[in-house]
Amino acid sequence: MSGLFTTLNATVQALNAQSVGLNITGKNLANVNNAAYSRETVLLGNGPSVQTPQGPQSTGLQVLGIDQVRDALLDQQVTREIALTSSYTTQQGILQNAQAGLGQNISNTTAASGTGSNAGTGGLAAAVDDFFNAFQGLAASPTDAGEKQTLVQKAGILADTFQQTDSRLAQVQSDATAQIQSDVASVNQMLQTVADLNKQISSVEIGKPNSALDLRDQRQSVLEQLAQKLPVSTQPGANGAVDVVMKDASNNNVVLVSGANVTGPVTFTGTGLTAGSPATAVQFSSGSIYGALTARDGAVQDLRNSLDAMAQQIVTSVNAAYAPTGANFFDPAGTTASTIALDGGLSASTLQAGTGAAGDNSVALAVAAISDHAFSTSGAPADAIDGTISQYFSGAVSQFGQALASANTLVDNQTSVANLVKSQRDQVSGVSMDEEMANLVRYQTAYQASARVFSIVNDLLGTVINNLGA
Repeated sequence: MSGLFTTLNATVQALNAQSVGLNITGKNLANVNNAAYSRETVLLGNGPSVQTPQGPQSTGLQVLGIDQVRDALLDQQVTREIALTSSYTTQQGILQNAQAGLGQNISNTTAASGTGSNAGTGGLAAAVDDFFNAFQGLAASPTDAGEKQTLVQKAGILADTFQQTDSRLAQVQSDATAQIQSDVASVNQMLQTVADLNKQISSVEIGKPNSALDLRDQRQSVLEQLAQKLPVSTQPGANGAVDVVMKDASNNNVVLVSGANVTGPVTFTGTGLTAGSPATAVQFSSGSIYGALTARDGAVQDLRNSLDAMAQQIVTSVNAAYAPTGANFFDPAGTTASTIALDGGLSASTLQAGTGAAGDNSVALAVAAISDHAFSTSGAPADAIDGTISQYFSGAVSQFGQALASANTLVDNQTSVANLVKSQRDQVSGVSMDEEMANLVRYQTAYQASARVFSIVNDLLGTVINNLGA
């Protein structure tokens, strides 16, 4: 009879174990579309053996634990690829905004080859062409009031286009700075969330390692969201916690989160980031913050610098050619794209085509010739640009176009790599409907079999008890 009781007890434990398996399978199926969830499995095994008159016997099937199917290496790879994808995507977005601010239609062929008279159409290129063409028109009809009026109008449009273009590009940079500041605020919030989750995980896992599975999923999800903004790495801490770290210029660790504490907030200095305690400059090469900094201080600033040099060359060259009239054409104080302006005394009535008698067009011809003049930064005195104005602007726009084309290519390639790595992780950690349905049938069948054994043993015990009573 003791054997029947032992079997009955073992059957009860088997029922409990299969029930746990059914519950975990149901949980996996419920989270099949949850990207932050890692598949869980039930670890089954025999309980400790006990000595009986028939010899050592197992106490039955038991749940030894619930495991989370997660590959730490794949998690790290996914996090790195997320950071790179976010960096390239952010650069692409900012450069696209700058292209719109430039007001220049850049063709893919021109951007790739750097050819073409103006590396695109419309915008500032058209304003420059119209300006010098207006001087050609004035040279052909030096006393025509209509030509003078047209020239002053085209010159005003050129100055306004320079200013508006620079203003829009400056706004793109300002927006990038605002995005960085917003991302830094989000980073600090996520670091605090990681610290809070560390605290909860450590509390749960004291004496029970790797038991806070749902909390670990939440923490990994936050770390991947954090990687979109700023690339970080983790190091194992006590009781399931992790330390979040970055590197400084000397490749030393800068700890951002230690256990349940944020060691020091991440701060934007205007050109970089500091973090930890004491505040230390950190080095990084991916994430949306890096992408915004790279675009803001790289291609967009280079383009603004080129426009400044071009404006300076136009102002100084045109004023020098117009000097024989005893006046300035452009305000000599405005030698940047943001400050270029017509001289205060210039109007259609004061505009002069030459210095001699009526019909003299020497000044107009001299200014018109500037469009074909090849400048040199290595000359004496040095010019502000190399090549003709048209060639210089073509090169500047083509260089920017190449940066944008490169960003587009990097986004496409990196997105493919990131999706591939995520797919590899999903094959390990993701929930498979087919596999879970097979597990569901397997646990169900095992549960039904254990229930049948329980029923038979229960009937046998009833028979034995009834017969003893008789």
